[in-house]
Amino acid sequence: MLKTDDNPEGVDGKVFADIEAAIVTDRYAFTASSRRAGGQRTVTCGSQGIGAGLVSGFRREGYAVVATSRSIGAADEDDYVTVRGDIAEAQTARNVVEQALNRFARIDCLVNNAGVFIGKPFTDYTLDEYALITSVNLAGSFHLTQFVIGLMATQSSGHVVNITTSLVDKANSKRPTALPALTKGGLAAVTRSLAIEYASRGIRVNAVALGVIRTRDDPASYTGMADLHPLGRLGEISDVVDGVLYLERATFVTGETLHIDGGQAAGA
Repeated sequence: MLKTDDNPEGVDGKVFADIEAAIVTDRYAFTASSRRAGGQRTVTCGSQGIGAGLVSGFRREGYAVVATSRSIGAADEDDYVTVRGDIAEAQTARNVVEQALNRFARIDCLVNNAGVFIGKPFTDYTLDEYALITSVNLAGSFHLTQFVIGLMATQSSGHVVNITTSLVDKANSKRPTALPALTKGGLAAVTRSLAIEYASRGIRVNAVALGVIRTRDDPASYTGMADLHPLGRLGEISDVVDGVLYLERATFVTGETLHIDGGQAAGA
């Protein structure tokens, strides 16, 4: 059963996307941004689904955007630039940061949205699947965050948001997800670690943990999924955008994981 962060849970045996679709849609999607106010500039990176929603949301708030994915189309506007590349590779992160600095001079917020989700029994995972999940979910975030947070430290300000899943907090015996839990759980842990390490330098680090988010017009793909949430519905991309923008505005919040999951993590 293959999923991505746009759709982190599912009915056992139901496949919602093949590997190529998952890679194109989510593997290289992430978002970084900085505010265009008082002479500051913004870089935002994302591609489709939740990433594209975040890009639109930040642009509506007056942010400039740098977007990246392996298959993204070319764009070069006053407040929107794209960089094509594989976010699992350090060079892509370097290219994104260089483009942001060349165009907008600084980076004030980074949202790590890249993710691949493959749910299956632990002993069924292959080495290729392990390499894929860890390279995207961990290495991608590591490369970009290391570049960006070093820059933020020189600015004495900045904000990092990691996107993870509520399955990290509430495992489900009917939906085994050991490798996504290993990698996205790592992001949840490093959120707290970095928040404390860099608080004295004016940098905040937070996370959002998602339930099942509707990212495509395919009702059959989401059969039974709303029942996973006590609120009884699927999440929408706008719910994620609202949560991330809240954290961006909430300047006294750091080291926090905001659950955008319809109550899933709280209990059945």
